[in-house]
Amino acid sequence: MSKSNRNNPLRSYSSDGTFSMMEFDREFPNDAACLEWLKNRLYPDGIFCPKCQKITKHHRVANRPSYSCQFCGHHEHPMRGTIFQDSATSLKLWFHAIFLMASTRCGISAKQLERELGVTYKCAWRMFNRIRSMLDEGDGPKLSGKVEVDESFFGGKEPNKHWSKRQSGHRGPVGKTAVWGAVERQGRVVARVVSDTTARIVLPHVRERIMPHSVIFTDEARIYRNLPRLGYDHQRVYHTAGIYVEGDAHTNTIEGFWSLTKNGIRGVYHNVSTKHLQSYLNEYSFRFNRRKSLGKRNMFDAFVSRIEKKASLATA
Repeated sequence: MSKSNRNNPLRSYSSDGTFSMMEFDREFPNDAACLEWLKNRLYPDGIFCPKCQKITKHHRVANRPSYSCQFCGHHEHPMRGTIFQDSATSLKLWFHAIFLMASTRCGISAKQLERELGVTYKCAWRMFNRIRSMLDEGDGPKLSGKVEVDESFFGGKEPNKHWSKRQSGHRGPVGKTAVWGAVERQGRVVARVVSDTTARIVLPHVRERIMPHSVIFTDEARIYRNLPRLGYDHQRVYHTAGIYVEGDAHTNTIEGFWSLTKNGIRGVYHNVSTKHLQSYLNEYSFRFNRRKSLGKRNMFDAFVSRIEKKASLATA
């Protein structure tokens, strides 16, 4: 970087980064720029005026986060129905929070957001949860081809917990939360919190998330013995016998995802309750599914591309 360019720094071409803080500040310098971006994102073809019954030109209303129809004066609010609705927090801070969450590989805590943004912890936690709520891909396309399936358990050891949080009658490792997951070879992953790891609970998830006639690789767990009857090509790898790879059969990909997620939670959040675990799994799955995506600013764009209007919020 040239010394004469210190007032207008540029990202080095040798940097691995794709969207630095310098570029973020230039594109989103204030609330007005963020609102204009949001308007263009939500209304790519222009704003439809319900009074004029057509797409009309809208002008920004002074001192309000809305746009007014040039003919009838109808106000359209881009933030209504989105994660920003009813928030008094600066829209620039919202975008900054999204930038920080998208810039990390293993996530960022709400406490860190509080320090970075200068807001209260309550505000940071609310922003944190609303942004993460966009990352659920539960309604995405089914997995197909070669798919690895496995279960895992999240949580601390029962004797280390406060007596009020200890569980009794829990199937599997005592005090841990059961999670089921499936991943395509070189593809997408799905992870869901389940009540237990019995066939009655797990197999409906298999049928819901994996296309018929796919090749499913599992360990020797008995809950998967009926997969051929459900129309799947089932291949096992026997871990108890010390066999982890046999030909094309292994579960290393899904186990790698479990390791990545657990290490991330342990290092950033330290502990996650069962109540909120699914939202954390959604975030790690979202990142994993875009780990090889290409583009100028792949992860930040992936986050903001999930911003949309929801009727339930717009009418609340």
